[in-house]
Amino acid sequence: MSLPHPDAILFDWDNTLVDGWAAITEGLAATFTAFGMPVWTEAEVKARVRHSLRESFPALFGDQWERARDIFYAGVKARHIEVLRPMPGAEELVRVAARRVPVAVVSNKQGALLRAEAAHLGWDSHFAALVGAGDAAADKPDPAPMRMALTACAVGEDATVWYVGDTALDMEAARRAGFRAVLLGDAAHDGGVAAAAPDAVFADGHALAAWLAG
Repeated sequence: MSLPHPDAILFDWDNTLVDGWAAITEGLAATFTAFGMPVWTEAEVKARVRHSLRESFPALFGDQWERARDIFYAGVKARHIEVLRPMPGAEELVRVAARRVPVAVVSNKQGALLRAEAAHLGWDSHFAALVGAGDAAADKPDPAPMRMALTACAVGEDATVWYVGDTALDMEAARRAGFRAVLLGDAAHDGGVAAAAPDAVFADGHALAAWLAG
């Protein structure tokens, strides 16, 4: 694969490094139920949830979006650590990548939840920054959180930076920030690899870790 070796790697979180969809699905179910709206299945959540809450909830709940936000976060906080699972090869990937280059996370998960999950897994020490929704002036795919994370990585302006994610939105975010767009998985929940249009694609964390190690 003719891909320049990175000087820094930024990762998405949900469905890239961890499977935390069960808690998100439960939080949305509680919220939709409170508002008398149809509840999404986990498959529907994976297919529809892309943007951060502060961008998506006003469209879903109008002027009641802050009430919806509170219901959602209460549901997620009650379960997110209990149901959190690393994605295949993710722990190996984080450790291999962090031994070679500065690494950080940019996620549309609320920053406090993101950092709690990384600490629970014992991964937080590997990352120069864990930037979540609400931490920067705007959320992904805006470049603001990418720049915040990259600053923490302390690499030069001409550095080759990868952003690794699992959706077309992640690939868009990478391109808007001027990074290499690297897809992890087949993006089957988001229209497939062709729709994501990555610069490179790896089947899972094991595959990317092996490439970096090699």
